[in-house]
Amino acid sequence: MLTLREETFEGTYPFAPKYYVNRGVEMHFVDEGQGEPVVLLHGDPTWGYLYRNFIGPLARQYRCIVPDQMGMGKSSVPQDRSLYRLEQHVNNLEALLLSLDVRDLTLVLHDWGGPVGLGFATRHPERIRRLVLMNTWAFAPWPGGPFPRLLQLIRSERGEGFVLQKNGYLEPALKGTTHFPEQLTETIMQGYRAPFSTPESRLAMLCWSRDIPVDETDVSYAEMKRIEHQLSLFRHTPVLLVWGIRDPVLSRAVLKLWKQVYPHAETDEIENASHFLQEDAPARIVQRLEAFLHAPGV
Repeated sequence: MLTLREETFEGTYPFAPKYYVNRGVEMHFVDEGQGEPVVLLHGDPTWGYLYRNFIGPLARQYRCIVPDQMGMGKSSVPQDRSLYRLEQHVNNLEALLLSLDVRDLTLVLHDWGGPVGLGFATRHPERIRRLVLMNTWAFAPWPGGPFPRLLQLIRSERGEGFVLQKNGYLEPALKGTTHFPEQLTETIMQGYRAPFSTPESRLAMLCWSRDIPVDETDVSYAEMKRIEHQLSLFRHTPVLLVWGIRDPVLSRAVLKLWKQVYPHAETDEIENASHFLQEDAPARIVQRLEAFLHAPGV
């Protein structure tokens, strides 16, 4: 029987696993191809598998780096809940990317990957060449309107049993915010489920939802505000906004905020895509990314 480290999920994730250890946390990442680095960062409740359709095409011309955030995918799952804070996730990514000494990099960010990736970027703006923002945010307080009921449940007293014991979050989140859930085959769902087979392995999913800064009393509010205040560092950096318009979590209103922050940004609004736009329109997004990466002077 294959271990999670070796598992390719019927060949859908055939990439060699690599690991970096930072203060006892083992961080898994994919590192494929050569050339200018492109870092693709997932959010909650996914892992690097979200980018399985992106890595092969992009790695033909670029160095494609896809980390699994702490507690997700093939990375280790420390049980100290105090570690699962935005600032620590930024620290983890910073340690990995500095160890790889990547420069002139393009960050491709989705969901919680946005605050984490931009947290790194604002610490090291000299290393950033381009930003690609996909259905993400980096604003405090929460800009997405009323909290989705699923997130409200996770943040309540019942949330612990719902996520850890019942494993009630992953599947509704994925299928509920994918516009074409029928494309999530059993093989694909097995890929998403595999890292979260026990209550202990689901801790990150619980903590991510509870760490969203809603008001000033939330632990990660100050770090999110720090990131938000420094977004202007990239006012002259090429930015691409790729947005699934059917997203009920991060709606057009959040896209509008990004357009205000980066009025120079290119925008690709995908009408038939929801929050997990990587599942709804992978070929279109890869094509748009390649055009953005190839653009003269970018």
